[in-house]
Formats: sequence, C-alpha cells, structure tokens
Amino acid sequence: MSTELSKTLNEIGIKAKAASAILNTASSDQKNKFFDFAIEAIQENADAILEANQIDIKAAESNQKDEAFIDRLALDKNRLKEICDTLLEIKSFQDPVGRELASWNRPNGLNISRVSTPLGVIGLIFESRPNVAADAGGLCLKSGNAVILRSGKDGLRSATAIVNSLQDALIRSELPKECIQIVPSESREAATMMLEGLNGSIDVIVPRGGKSLVAEVERSAKIPVFGHLEGICHIYVDEYADQEKALTVCLNAKMRRTGICGAVETILVNQQIISSFIPRLIDKLIDRGCEIRACNNTLNIDPRAVPASEEDWSTEYLAPIVSVKSVSSIDEAIDHIENFGTGHTESIISENKDNQSTFTKSIDSAIVMINASTQFADGGEFGLGGEIGIATGKFHARGPVGVNQLTSFKYIVKGDGHVRD
Repeated sequence: MSTELSKTLNEIGIKAKAASAILNTASSDQKNKFFDFAIEAIQENADAILEANQIDIKAAESNQKDEAFIDRLALDKNRLKEICDTLLEIKSFQDPVGRELASWNRPNGLNISRVSTPLGVIGLIFESRPNVAADAGGLCLKSGNAVILRSGKDGLRSATAIVNSLQDALIRSELPKECIQIVPSESREAATMMLEGLNGSIDVIVPRGGKSLVAEVERSAKIPVFGHLEGICHIYVDEYADQEKALTVCLNAKMRRTGICGAVETILVNQQIISSFIPRLIDKLIDRGCEIRACNNTLNIDPRAVPASEEDWSTEYLAPIVSVKSVSSIDEAIDHIENFGTGHTESIISENKDNQSTFTKSIDSAIVMINASTQFADGGEFGLGGEIGIATGKFHARGPVGVNQLTSFKYIVKGDGHVRD
C-alpha cells in the first residue's frame, strides 16, 4: 500500500472522528439547516453533477457494463429532484439523538434512563449508485454520525460532485465539512483500510452493492458490519389469490427495475391455479422482454419458458429474468423460501387471512409482505427517508437502515449521593 494513500485515509479518519464529536452536540435546528442548504447546493450545481455523471456513464458503456448497471448509475433532472425530495423528508423527521427510550426508578432511589446516541463514524462502501452518497450523507447527518464514503470507480465522479454540494451545505450551516467525506481514490487498498477501521476511526461499515462486494466486506471487516449478501426475493401466489392483482404485482415486482435488490427473482405458484394463471403471467412477462426459467410442471402448462436448473433457484439475476415454480401448498412454498431465500424480502399474494398469517409468521426474512410488490423494500417507501442499506442480519438493525437504526444508546443513572453496600 502506498504511503501517500495510507496518509490520506488516516487523515480522513481523524477528521471524521473530530467532526463526529462536534456533530454529537449539534442542535436539531443546526442539523436541519444543513438540509435546506444541501437542497439549494444540489440545485445550483445540477449541471456539474449531471456532467460528471455523463462522463461516468460513457466510461461504463465503454467498459461494456450491462443495462441494469447503467440504470443504477444514471442521474437525470428527475433523479436529482428525487434526491432533494429525500433530503427534505429526512429533515422532517424527529431528531433521533438524545431521545429517552426508557426510564425507571430503582427501590434504592436511583433513576435509570436509556438514551439514544449516534454510532459515531460510519464507513459506507458502495458501487454504482451515486444517489447513495446523498442518502447516506443525509441520514448520517440527521442521526449525528459522520460518514466516510468509498464509491466504486464507475460512479466516483458523480458521487464526488454530490459530496461537494453536501460539503458546501455543511460549511454554510457552520458544521465541519468533514462530517461527510468521500475517498478520492479508486484503489481497492482504500476499501481494505476502511474495513480495518482506519486505526479506530470507523465504528461501523455498511456495504451497498452486489454479492461479491458484500461477501468480501463481511469476510474481511475487522469492525461491525450492516449488510446483506443477496436479495433473492420471492412471491408466492396461492390458490386464494386475486389473479388480476397477482399479475399486476408480479409484473411490477420483476420489471419495474430489474437491477435493484428488491426485484423478485422467483415466483412460486400454487399448482391448483397454474393452468389459469401461468399462461397469463408468461404472456405479460414476455411482452416486457423477460426470460422465464421454469420447473417441469410450469413447462407442461406453457412451453415458452426455458427449463430451470437447480442453480436458478439460488440466483439473484438483477436482470429481466425470473424463475417460476409450481408448489403443492403454502408449506412447500415456505420450505422453498427457507432453502433458497437470503432473508431479504418475500411476499404472498392471497385473499385468505389464515394463509397470510401462516406466511408472515413462518417466513424469517427482514421484510415480509402481503399483496404487495417486493419493490417496496426500500427505506423511502417505508417512510424512513431513504436508507443507508437493507440489513438482513439480526444484530442491531434489520431491514431498511434509516435514521433511528443509525443510533445506539447509553444509560444515564441519576443518584443523590448513592453508594453501594
């Protein structure tokens, strides 16, 4: 590792730690001013941000990146507006820092309270979605955390342009600009240093990207990680489903945006309705350019699908491809999800309340839905003002990680000269 890169990263860490200490005591009003200035700065610098994004897109195209990758990378005026809308929503949330989560009195007269606190410095390693820089910056700022961003090389210009605007806003709101920093290097060594904690500067690492990135982070990190390996999401259409509703939900869940972690990858259909439902589902998917990989029972109903391999059931396509399988019962659907799911998001399409209850109680994923598209697996759609990621583990945070999930807590004990016997 180069001495210069090591020096740069350690300086970023030291400055983030110092900024975190200042941010920890910042008032809600001061933090909220940042959001107003950030929206103004992004609007003022829109041309520069979009110009940087076009350079990134052209480079990605020359590197033969696929359509889903380009879609995640691309910015336009509408997506910049969505970034600003998200920042405005985050501003509107109650300050999560300093909330009294619980309070009780002990028989000896001590009062004990549990109070929310920031995590400290968050390291975010992400790939080709530059809007993540704005989401993470806003969420971390609101929750009193400093953040160090490490963008993949394909979106580094775009993310840096956004961070420049956020730092302008920090300066205007009289907060350290080092509350939000981005690593100015494409080197993998920079990510390695972050995973080691930058000599104690980083408290938590959050990976945002594909399976290989998240797996490497979870394997190599020497500090706590919020992460998920894959989003192999399922929809189970049972025999009591409203088929029109099921068709609409399945099509949206797969084809609205195929390259996001909330896109459905496997559709399970109860065998009692496959003859009426499967041909209509395949019609709609093929019309939208989707390839269907199916089990033998499905192929017997409609041969336009191609045979699914065993590997298909455990594949996150992130592309216009979906696997379809018939199942004999809700129990078989649940077993399939337990065997091949990744704990991200699953949905049941059914009008039967008992089946809905069985599904939601039996499925141990971070998000379980009823009669809704898996594409709602998003912090913004949950009213969390975006997300820094979706955590599929069971430690500290689970599901969309928003402002409240970016806090820890401490105990405050009040006495009056108390001593212990």
